[in-house]
Amino acid sequence: MKLHKLYLVIMVCLILFGADLMACTTIIVSGRASPDGRPLLWKHRDSDEEQTKLKYFAEGKYPFIGLIDVSDTLAENVWIGTNSAGFSIMNSASYNLNNPDTCKRKDQEGIIMKLALMRCATLADFERMLDTMQRPYGVESNFGVIDAQGGAAYYETGNFGYHKIDVNDPGASPFGYIIHTNFSFCGEKDMGGGYIRYLTAEKLFSQAAQTNDLSVDYILTNVARSLQHSLTGVDLYRDLPENESDTRFSYFEDFIPRYISNSSVIIQGIKKGESPDLTTMWTIDGWPLGSVVFPVWVCGGDQLPAILTGGTGKRSSLCDWSVKLKKQCFPIVAGYGVRYILVNKLVNLENTGTLQKILRIEHELYPGYLKQLNQWRKDGISKTDVRSFYSRVEKNITEEFTHNFNLQKD
Repeated sequence: MKLHKLYLVIMVCLILFGADLMACTTIIVSGRASPDGRPLLWKHRDSDEEQTKLKYFAEGKYPFIGLIDVSDTLAENVWIGTNSAGFSIMNSASYNLNNPDTCKRKDQEGIIMKLALMRCATLADFERMLDTMQRPYGVESNFGVIDAQGGAAYYETGNFGYHKIDVNDPGASPFGYIIHTNFSFCGEKDMGGGYIRYLTAEKLFSQAAQTNDLSVDYILTNVARSLQHSLTGVDLYRDLPENESDTRFSYFEDFIPRYISNSSVIIQGIKKGESPDLTTMWTIDGWPLGSVVFPVWVCGGDQLPAILTGGTGKRSSLCDWSVKLKKQCFPIVAGYGVRYILVNKLVNLENTGTLQKILRIEHELYPGYLKQLNQWRKDGISKTDVRSFYSRVEKNITEEFTHNFNLQKD
């Protein structure tokens, strides 16, 4: 389908299906398109589950780190993760693959991703797993996968099969990246969801590709925290309130970050010749407009930063703080009040808004993250070094949140 025809289809669909409830915005960037040659896997997760955290798993062939819901006390579902072999997986829900859907088996996406992280080292392993699994799968999902061999692909997966899109193939991905929200390209036409977010993301990623800036920093700063809306043309950074007292509400639906956004994670793979231990999981745990990124590595073992884990059945501190900041930005709880954001609390001309403080903290920390990671890429990475790094970063983030927001965990 030609691009202008695809655009027209999307514009019609976004009007009809723009307000999907369970939604995510994702991208895979091939190593041939990223500035440093390392593939990227990004998932911006939207869900009714408000509290998430990280967990280290050692129950399969490969140990791995996964993002789970706090309410999932048995840790049966993983929503994005990476393992010791450098295999990483995520998903976005799709709403145009199983039409009509008469199967009773449903909601297996998180279970399948956990199994894949336990068992798989390569894209081929994942394909063999899908090929030998019981059908119907009980899914309607766009699975995104990268591995330590440079593999990068989406698997648009319905109950009885899957369609692979190879992000390394110039024919399938001429610009070196592919975006998915909540429809599948091989699915039923004019159905699905997330079309508004898709067009917003496409605009932002196209701009980055033209300047060779499809990087971790660009995605976290300009896409995960984007305040642009592709349908209405709204950009909340334009015409800012004067200060926090200049009360101004705005309708806040179908932006990439939303009220129901509960995390934003980028998994950065490796270049040829590098150790899978260097696969980096750049994790924003919690509401992305009220939380900061904290990178983690599987080779650090089971002693993940406490600020990201909380413990069995407990909330992560960082996610918990972000939820409190979110509530301040959405103070109206009656009726449909959570659809309206208090703009002056989020951003303002005096640069005292929640998001502005968050980005200042993150931009202070990020150069240190990169310096340490680049050193490990040169000299090697060890469990002891990673745990020492966690300790320093956790202390810095806790101090910054205490200073800027005066928040403490309940």
